[in-house]
Parts: sequence; C-alpha cells; structure tokens
Amino acid sequence: MFDFTGSYTDQYQLTMAQVYFLKGHTNTAVFDYFFRKLPFNSGYAVFAGLSDLLDILENYHFNDRDLHFLQDKGMHPEFLNYLKNFRFKGTVYAHMEGDIVFPTSPIVTIEANIIEAQLIETILLNLLNFQTLIATKASRIRHVSGDCKLVDFGLRRAQGPGGYYASRAAIVGGFDATSNVCAGRDYNIPISGTMAHSFIQSYDSELDAFRDFAEIWPDNCTLLVDTYSTLESGVPNAICIGKEMEQRGHRLQAIRLDSGDLAELAKKSRQMLNDAGLHYVQIVASNQLDEERIQTLREQKAPIDIFGVGTNLVIGAPDAALDGVYKLAFANEKPRLKLSESTTKITLPYKKQVFRLVQQERFLGMDVVGLIDETHLDRVYAPFEMEQLISHDHYQFEPLLHKMMEHGKRLMPAKSLQEIAQYSKARLSQLPEGYKRHNKPETYQVGLSDHLKIKRNELIKKYKK
Repeated sequence: MFDFTGSYTDQYQLTMAQVYFLKGHTNTAVFDYFFRKLPFNSGYAVFAGLSDLLDILENYHFNDRDLHFLQDKGMHPEFLNYLKNFRFKGTVYAHMEGDIVFPTSPIVTIEANIIEAQLIETILLNLLNFQTLIATKASRIRHVSGDCKLVDFGLRRAQGPGGYYASRAAIVGGFDATSNVCAGRDYNIPISGTMAHSFIQSYDSELDAFRDFAEIWPDNCTLLVDTYSTLESGVPNAICIGKEMEQRGHRLQAIRLDSGDLAELAKKSRQMLNDAGLHYVQIVASNQLDEERIQTLREQKAPIDIFGVGTNLVIGAPDAALDGVYKLAFANEKPRLKLSESTTKITLPYKKQVFRLVQQERFLGMDVVGLIDETHLDRVYAPFEMEQLISHDHYQFEPLLHKMMEHGKRLMPAKSLQEIAQYSKARLSQLPEGYKRHNKPETYQVGLSDHLKIKRNELIKKYKK
C-alpha cells in the first residue's frame, strides 16, 4: 500500500552512510534485531512484520524526489550518485514470522555491506517493533477469548496509517476479521462491519432503520441495539425484524451491544432472543475491550459470541511501543561489542544462531544463543551471571534463525497471512500454559552457549582496559 523509499529513514542513517561511502568503508557487517523487555507483562511475544519487511527490502531505493531533497540538504554529489542506484543486496536471517520470541535473543540478523545494513535500520525497526507489539496484544486477547470470534475495530483510533499494519498483525496474533477494508483487500483478511448509531439516529424510528438495513443486507445483518434503550427498544425491535426476516426466508445474524454493563445486557438480551425463538442470533460486544475486560466477561459467563476490539488493540495499550533495537555484532572481520554501565545492555558479539530446547514437541522454557558454527551445546549460562542454567544432553535443539533472503532476494515464496497465523497458533500450542498466563506468567529463559559466553567475556575485558 505504502511507497517506502529511501527517505523513510532517520537522518543519522544517511549521515553515517555518507561517511562510510566517502571513506571507502564497504566491508560486510552483521546487525542483530532484538528487544529487551516483553510488552504487557506478558510471558512471550509474537513475531510479526517480516513478510512486509522482505517485500520492502526487495524494492528499497531512492527516487528522484528523494535525491533532489537530499541534494538540497547538502549531501555529497558522489554519495547521491551512489544512492541513485542503491539496492539492498544483503542476506537476512530470521525467525519464521508468527514464531514465539523472547527478550535479548536475536530475532532477525542482517548481513550486508555496512552502508546497506545501516540504511535499512529505521524501516526494519519501524515495521517489526509495531507489528510484533500488536500481534502480541492480539494473541493475549485470543488466549482469554476461547473460541469466540474476534474482530479488529481499531482503524479509527489508530495512530494514522499504523492502523493498516495493526489489522495485519492482529490476524497474525489470532484475530478472525477486521473492519479495515483496505487491509482486507491487500492481505485477504475477512472484513466485518455493522452500523453506526448515526445511521439509526438519521431515521425517525429505530424500527424503520433496522427494517431498511435488513432489506438491503438480508444475509449479513447485525443490528446495533443500544442507541436509545437496549432492553426496552433495541432488542425488542431487533426481535421484530428477526421475525420478519424469517418470513422472507432469511435470518438475523446478530445484535451488537456497545455500551453499559455488557455482561448483564448480554444475559438479558440472550434470554429475550431465546424466548422469541431466535436462538441462532449471535451477540456482538464492543466498547473499550481488551484482554482484561474480555476475561472478566467470560468469568461472568456473559453469552457473547463475538468481540469487536478497537483502541486498546491497535495502539498496543498500555505499552504503546516495543523496545526493539538493532545492534552491530560483527564488522571488518572482527566481533563488535557495545559496553554499558547496565550489564543488561551489553550486546552479544559475533554472528550467531539461536536454538530452542524442545522435548516431545514441547518448548522447555529456554532458548540458547550460540555462535553460528556451533552444532553441539555442552553448557548454557545466564547472559549476565556465571550461573550455569541447564545440562541438556537429552534435549533437542531447534535452530530458529533461517536464511530468508540472499543477495537482496527472497529465497522462498511469501506465505499468506492465514498460513502465518496458523503457524503462530501451532507454535503457541507448544508453549506451556505457565508462560501464557494472563497474570504473573512464568519467565522464559534465554541463555548463552559456553563458547559465546567465554568469547564475549574476553571482549569485555579487552574494551574495559
């Protein structure tokens, strides 16, 4: 949908790149994308946005408008000539999109000419941080919603065009449909919508508004019943329309509750519909929903079939952002390290692989970051302590970073959004319930291989001298 060209970046990417170019620094570099803290006090995150990123990288370039703008800002003519023919020709290693991911462990690794690797940083962080945040929120909502249908209603409350990618990420995380027609078109997402209060208000009679809507949409009719009085007029009028539709050989699909005590109104509405013989009519609930409120409604046994979730989903409330970072790990044939007064911010050098400990198709609560050429892991250590975490000769190690792109081209066809969502669902089923708990989940561990731990400690001593 969006035309992402080279100007969709932060200025410092270009200022650094110009120095690299004019000084002849074009050696290969390795950068890792990871995040440091799980959002929403969750026990896991859902990786999303990779397919969009790969599409953009295949076509990433600077157009004439970009080049004229950068010329006006004082960029060097030789560098501008380089940008005129710029294409990303690097290699991308990553988790499969939809996988379950955890803090400090590399999720994507970029191996490319240092100029190329630097110039794509902003678009990578922009896409992956946001979509992973929203997919994780959606997954948490799905987990407490059971088999209820979930619809993304959030476009009008999203931060501008971010709503487009929020709708996609919501499907990765387990939602069923969206109100976002544009995202539905581009990503083949089922679209869903009912009516606004203004539609009913525009009529002199609520019943007439319902009747006209049912006439025009006989096979897809959901009636909003809380414009005036849910139980005194909305539901009785919906029942009247439902009976009329039956006589014409159609069925009222659902009623929607958008205000008030949703649990109590759903129970009373359900009883009224059942008493009228409309057992098949579903109940949709909306209005500031999130995982906490949906969990409460289900604990109250509210007979709600469909939840429309808007604001809290698409803005990633209450966290609003994922703290994903992009850090240099290797350049000019040497490992690179960033030191910090905070030990948790000391980066992991070298080109690496990530392994997941698995036993009988179940995740064992630990990923291990090792060197790229490691095939057997003898010991695993906590990243920032000397504690040995586990002895694991009898466990299976699943490598998680797969080569997704080489020489700037995808290595496999893009999967459909539905395939990504199914993969994510399958991976989440392998994660023990303790890590999926809504409140106070267990902590999934990320350890370092013995060899990586030793090599990193050597570098720390070297740079602290």
